[in-house]
Amino acid sequence: MTRKEYNQAVQLYSDNIYRFVLKNLRDADNARDVVQETYAKVWQKVDDIDFSKAKSYLFTTAYNTMIDLIRREERRRAFQPESRQAVSYNQFNDLQEVLNMALATLPEQQQSLVLLRDYEGYTYEEIGQITNLSESQVKVYIFRARQAMRNYIRSLDYVLEEKS
Repeated sequence: MTRKEYNQAVQLYSDNIYRFVLKNLRDADNARDVVQETYAKVWQKVDDIDFSKAKSYLFTTAYNTMIDLIRREERRRAFQPESRQAVSYNQFNDLQEVLNMALATLPEQQQSLVLLRDYEGYTYEEIGQITNLSESQVKVYIFRARQAMRNYIRSLDYVLEEKS
């Protein structure tokens, strides 16, 4: 990939990568860091990357960088004392808020797959390439994630009906 193609890839894909990472991490600063680190890693291997595969390579690198960050954060949290958080059930005014809460209940891998498929519009095959999973594994994980989200939303409906 040439310098011009690299700059074109930055222009074309950085917003999509940022949205994908932000939806997973829910932290704008960490999302920007992951995007920046992704492009730094890609720049180090710019001569080995074919521009026609740049999008897939960028998303794969961003996904792996994000997973590394999540693992580091989990290790750091393991050494901090636990704090209890109060759970409250509120009326929801926005469907997007409910979907985000349902998405947050999923394991990180399922969150990533749902975001790549439903928010970014990737095919199962492309998602498999990005995440190093087979196409059938991707389909199964997305199916299970959607089922879990559906069950979560139904349980919210039940709680809201009981409180009313």
